[in-house]
Amino acid sequence: MPEAPALSLELPDPESDTISSMEFLARIEEAWAVCDRFDLQTEIWRGRILKAVRDRERRGGEGRGGGFLQWLREQEISKTRAYALIQLAESADAMLGEGVIEQTSVNNFSKRAFMETAQADPEVQLMIGEAANEGQQITRKQVRQLTDEFTAATSPLLPEEIRQRTAENLLPPRAVAPLVKELAKLPEDQQDDLRKVLREEPELERVKDVTSTARWLSKAAEAGLAVRAFQQGELDLPKAMQEAQRLDALGLLADAVGQAQALESAVLKLHTSWRRLGGLQERLWVESGSSTPHLRELLNALQTLSGSTLRVSLGELAGGKRVRLQLVEESPDQLEAPPIPVVGQAG
Repeated sequence: MPEAPALSLELPDPESDTISSMEFLARIEEAWAVCDRFDLQTEIWRGRILKAVRDRERRGGEGRGGGFLQWLREQEISKTRAYALIQLAESADAMLGEGVIEQTSVNNFSKRAFMETAQADPEVQLMIGEAANEGQQITRKQVRQLTDEFTAATSPLLPEEIRQRTAENLLPPRAVAPLVKELAKLPEDQQDDLRKVLREEPELERVKDVTSTARWLSKAAEAGLAVRAFQQGELDLPKAMQEAQRLDALGLLADAVGQAQALESAVLKLHTSWRRLGGLQERLWVESGSSTPHLRELLNALQTLSGSTLRVSLGELAGGKRVRLQLVEESPDQLEAPPIPVVGQAG
């Protein structure tokens, strides 16, 4: 890849009255595009540098990359960003090595457009590469539009009726592509049921409805697997989802299951904080004495949060109400007996 040119820009004077708003914005967008291309080349080279450091640390098989992580800390680079840059560099080298794009064509991409292209199907990469090699400026919008068109025309998850109508421009690819994404998350039997609906009515509104249904199905199923309350007894979540779907209440069920998952997660975090606070308060109480009356007063105030009964103010927005929670820890053998209720009151 050629060396990136020095970044030198001439920006329009924001105080000038001789330039129209349209021309001012056009020149600003042109300057922004130059920065985008410059930034892209910089990011690719940073990815190559990071890859070299990582591969050097892996050489010899000692440390398991510990030296690389230490180097990242010294450079104040997160592990997530480092591997994202490495992936960008590897994608660039792959597309350059396979002849998808020419080295000089990199300057025809915005940064986001290049990253979208790197993640696209090989067929889409070839079409975008041809346009870039011919000198066309490639934007993220163009890449997404072409990706949607390719997905809508070729995905085996779609019934032939939908693919055909998309090819005939009777269905917009931007509406069909999300359908493919959601169908891919579902098991085969649910896919078949939704494809049947689409075959019977391959219209735009039905495509949108089925996309929403598929999204709710996957959301409810994913959250349902994580809800511990569902792991007791012989609950049949798929059948419950079918019944909710028949009532046209699948969205409500998905929201309810999602809230249940969030609530359980919040309770687990609450329990951890409660135990830690209780331990810390106990240690401080042992260290304190009659000579520390203010510290003792503070610890007494914490008792409302560290004891078996918690009292938490909801603040002025809730009219000054307080929530009272009673925490009761049960051992596994106690779960077979009728559970002791957890009290939650506001007042």
